[in-house]
Amino acid sequence: MNILISPDSFKGTLSAKEVCDIVGSAFEDTIKNVSITKLPVADGGEGLCSCLHSVCGGKNITVTVPGVFGEPVDAEYLMLNGGRAVIEMAACSGLPLAGDNKNPELSTTKGVGYLILDAISKGAESIMLGLGGSATNDCGIGMASVLGFSFLDEDGNELEPIGANLGKIVKIVPPEKTIGIPVTAACDVENPLYGEMGAAYVFAPQKGADEEMIVRLDEGMRHFAEVALECLGKDVSSLKGAGAAGGLGAGTVLFLDGELKKGIDIILDTAGFDKKAEKADLIITGEGRLDSQSVNGKVISGIALRCKAMGKKVITICGCEGKGAEMAKDVGVSEMYYSCPVPKPFDEVKKTCREDLYSAGVRAAENQK
Repeated sequence: MNILISPDSFKGTLSAKEVCDIVGSAFEDTIKNVSITKLPVADGGEGLCSCLHSVCGGKNITVTVPGVFGEPVDAEYLMLNGGRAVIEMAACSGLPLAGDNKNPELSTTKGVGYLILDAISKGAESIMLGLGGSATNDCGIGMASVLGFSFLDEDGNELEPIGANLGKIVKIVPPEKTIGIPVTAACDVENPLYGEMGAAYVFAPQKGADEEMIVRLDEGMRHFAEVALECLGKDVSSLKGAGAAGGLGAGTVLFLDGELKKGIDIILDTAGFDKKAEKADLIITGEGRLDSQSVNGKVISGIALRCKAMGKKVITICGCEGKGAEMAKDVGVSEMYYSCPVPKPFDEVKKTCREDLYSAGVRAAENQK
């Protein structure tokens, strides 16, 4: 039996590579004569660089850039062979870097701009930008300021490029020259820039915003979209994915002339998933929690839909079951297994996650005999 194991990470417990190794061991110990191919993946957020590095090689490059609140941080990006740079915005503007002082009105994406400039200086001919896991809500104006854009208030003064100032912008002045290379953003959500399903209302609470701040941020993003249309001639008001990474989805289109694509599709194409799946008798995927979000542009749905089109059997081995998990059947998942069939405190989950995942792998393997 040829088996392809291609999971996302189990966030907070296991990396995608660790999941591959544990599930692979379970199948090798349970079924005779199995051939295991491991392809750890990600959906565009954290883990994008490590995923593609493990599959495609390349060189990791570390640069000191401004962090969430402008403080210096060491951020890493990946330069693939062939001149494609892979940059995770979370490497310098990610939520974990905000610590206990989360504030999406004051956080910035400046570091992303410096990573882009560094990649270009080192010969990058194109950029893959991972959107996700952000601590920011600035629509990418921090990044844009580093790339030569200016954001002016009603008196013509240049504003600090942070979320709190989006509503004060009356003019956007672009640089004479753009970065000049194609940019594709790996995006795992379709949220618009503003409104009830927009960046502020859906994602800002986890970044430290209270109800009043959410309203201010949303109004600021709505105003910013109007100014961007007037000054740059681009309408992001109804763009799917514009609200990703605190509006950096919109910023990718406005300031980088980039395009948004589902992160999982970019990664699967880059990693040559289809060719590997064609040779497999069984494909195994998974993530920390299987729920309704898993079938909406995440790793599981991306893999399951491709396998369904190929007529391949796909099963999931996940950490736990969430609301709407049964929807995985609709995208082509035939069987679902869980490390923690019965919910337990996360501290306990972390202690036994490896043993629990191995046991789930054994249960899944027994049913494939």
